[in-house]
Amino acid sequence: MKFPSVYLLLLLIISAPVAHAQRLYDLDKAWKARRASEVQEDGIALSRATGGLTGWIPARVPGTVLTTLLENGLVPDPFYGMNNERIPDIYKTGNAHYTYWFVNDFNYPALAGGDQAWLHLRGVNYRCDVFLNGEKLNARPHNGMFLRQVYNITKALRPGGANRLAVIVHPADVAGNPNGGQGGDGTIAKNVAHQYVAGWDWIQPVRDRNTGIWDKVWIEQTKSVNLKNPHVVTHVPGKRFPGEKQEPARINVSAELENPTAAKVTGKLTYTLEGQTVSQTVTVGPKQTVTVTLPVLTVSNPKLWWPNGYGAQHLYTSSLQFTEPGKGVSDEEKITVGVREVRTAWNAHTRSREVSVNGQKIFIKGGNWIISDAMLRFSDARYDAEIRFHRDMNLNLIRVWGGALIERPEFFAACDRYGLLVMQDFWMSGDCNGRWVDPMKAEDQWTRRNYPDDHNLFIASAEDQIKMVRNHPSLAMWCGGNEITPPADILSALRDDLLPRLDGTRWFAEYSNTDSMSYNSIGGNGDGPYGIQNIRTFWEDRTFPFNSEVGSVGVGDAVSLERFLPEVNRVAPDEPNRRIDSVWQYHKYIGYDSSVYRYGKPKDMADFANKAQLVNYDQYRALMEGFSAHMWDWYTGTIIWKTQNPWTALRGQMYDYYLDPNACLYGLRKGSEPLHVMCNPVTGMVMVANNTFVPYNDLMLVVKAYDVAGKERLLTQVFVTVEPTDAKKYLSVKGYLNQPGQPKDVFLSLQLLDVKKNVVSENLYWLPDAKGSYPGLNQLAAAPLKTTVKRVGPGQVAVTLKNPAGGAVAFFNRVSLVDLNTKKRLLPVFYTDNYVSVVPGEERTVVLEYTPGDVPVAVTVSGWNVKEQVVAVD
Repeated sequence: MKFPSVYLLLLLIISAPVAHAQRLYDLDKAWKARRASEVQEDGIALSRATGGLTGWIPARVPGTVLTTLLENGLVPDPFYGMNNERIPDIYKTGNAHYTYWFVNDFNYPALAGGDQAWLHLRGVNYRCDVFLNGEKLNARPHNGMFLRQVYNITKALRPGGANRLAVIVHPADVAGNPNGGQGGDGTIAKNVAHQYVAGWDWIQPVRDRNTGIWDKVWIEQTKSVNLKNPHVVTHVPGKRFPGEKQEPARINVSAELENPTAAKVTGKLTYTLEGQTVSQTVTVGPKQTVTVTLPVLTVSNPKLWWPNGYGAQHLYTSSLQFTEPGKGVSDEEKITVGVREVRTAWNAHTRSREVSVNGQKIFIKGGNWIISDAMLRFSDARYDAEIRFHRDMNLNLIRVWGGALIERPEFFAACDRYGLLVMQDFWMSGDCNGRWVDPMKAEDQWTRRNYPDDHNLFIASAEDQIKMVRNHPSLAMWCGGNEITPPADILSALRDDLLPRLDGTRWFAEYSNTDSMSYNSIGGNGDGPYGIQNIRTFWEDRTFPFNSEVGSVGVGDAVSLERFLPEVNRVAPDEPNRRIDSVWQYHKYIGYDSSVYRYGKPKDMADFANKAQLVNYDQYRALMEGFSAHMWDWYTGTIIWKTQNPWTALRGQMYDYYLDPNACLYGLRKGSEPLHVMCNPVTGMVMVANNTFVPYNDLMLVVKAYDVAGKERLLTQVFVTVEPTDAKKYLSVKGYLNQPGQPKDVFLSLQLLDVKKNVVSENLYWLPDAKGSYPGLNQLAAAPLKTTVKRVGPGQVAVTLKNPAGGAVAFFNRVSLVDLNTKKRLLPVFYTDNYVSVVPGEERTVVLEYTPGDVPVAVTVSGWNVKEQVVAVD
């Protein structure tokens, strides 16, 4: 999988400061693994030995047992076809089948006198013991998926020589029965771990429940004192505007200092940002850890961090150092800081939570996030690509769903860069944790209500994970759980102790659809629906005022489907007769009902998938338009369920598992534009939504219609003024369209032009007949679209689509970058737009970015009435 070099370089630049002046040593290579039942030695003997790993297999760390087995060809790809059924499930095999030893042999440089070495394991699932060079590091077994481990290994380490680290990893105590329920039989929630691995309505069970060393492992080297868990809080009082000279901001900084030595240590803790410093002299007693709070640092005219669409995402690189007299820096932490302040308030008119950043209210356009990869194969580059897709959809918030995990710092770093606010759930779900009566569950609601079994472990894990991610400017809200509060003692610990003490700056929602976020006055669960809706409903039917979950379909095109559907299963769903292929069902296909058939009966899978893209685009454009049309009146925001899939599912995704976008992404991008012209399909009312802080004066609103032959008809044009953060009605075109004696219009075109006649927003709707079908599209003549391609920079290509005057509209054109030789799409590629339509006499330019490689590339363009074109890129 290739990623644009500019983004890899950015990742390297951003991650480089974390290297603590080259005092971090990653242990991400040369791991080996073997099933524990096949290993005769205990941990002490195993870690003391050198060599002797015959029969062991290369292991992926970070990773899981299943990823290691997959990479060694010992199990089939569970994301393809029905392969997951060929992999033994832990519920049937027992835990011993997936209990594994992981061993790493490494050389470590010599330590200077007085230096300390610390082993970090950022995530092990679920229970483990850790051995180094014949010594057991943990006094008792480590438990819990969400609890970092840090061991002082100074005495156990062999500096300047060979070392062996051995970790035995046991699965979660309760694997849960994957019986088809949400979270299987629910008992997976007895553990302090993720719940989706027992299966959900969007994924099949993960067979090893993601047992393994699933997150990063490294050694940190310090001098006498270890500086850890820094906390940086920025205060931005008042109401601010991007780009203006700013009043001062205040920064509060604290950190923990740990002294593992037998002597007290006196030194200075110093925080530096943009050349400004604050410091304090500290004495740390032997074997003591203290928390130190520094004096307030005031930043004059700060460069502020804003959410996507509202301003720039400026990030400062700051540092914390603890120095000892005569010894220099004992330890240093580099911290990326976004100066911003997030607040929430109750909007009494909408009866929902309203979010503001730097004193400006933000209309929330969000997406629900599950996890980057169901088998925990995380990477900085994949995080960057996925969050960039969310930025490109013009979203400004991601909610991290409670059935998964507290997302990794690399995820938050990407959200920091791209301006995505984050609402982070803790590890609860209404399905597993007892909100509803459920015959699929093994235990009753009263019992499930007290999951997990170890509340103290949950609380300790929450404390640790809060400390891990709290410095990120993108983190905006905490949430107790998905559709349910945690048990009373855990809820009290989060709300009344941990979050006030460890954070104190972010709003805490007790659960995702709590009335304090969005008052439920219409019944139901307070979120949804989750499938195809009539376009009219998005505009005219009032729903929850800050919907935490509402969504629709998401099937990819034929190229996407062929990546994981065996050839025999590449058949179009027969919706009218409810005949759906078994592999489609296994991959959680959600029905399109009659919506695809309104474009004509699909001839085959490819035809079905192409027509589904029209539905995808229309659904998500209308969803966000409907919410935006009523912002601050009915709604303060909405969060789509969901924007991505961590495996090859057939529902709720803007791009597939392989990072190939479908039309959902571009329909949502269109409907979520910061400045967006749109038309209510029920009333014909043309509106403009302005999700910026900038007013627009003297914009020309131009409304045209096009018939099947491409003939243009000007309906009206008028100068308009658009206020900031507002949605306003301007005129209705219902009376203009399709009057008796006029030709049948197929398209409605809306444009906003500035005083220089530049297009600042445009929107093209295809119009249904009285029955809701689209026969006009099937009468379109072939459009003589001309495609030109120009390389505009390394990894950047401009594709210009020109439609000569006198013909039909060139409708719904997909632009792709492919390998010139194989014609396979390159992934990921980022397009400024896609599924574009070009009216006669006009042209559109799409700019794409990709990672240049050794293969020659070409651009393909194909549309509803445009034959596929292949144009080589020089």
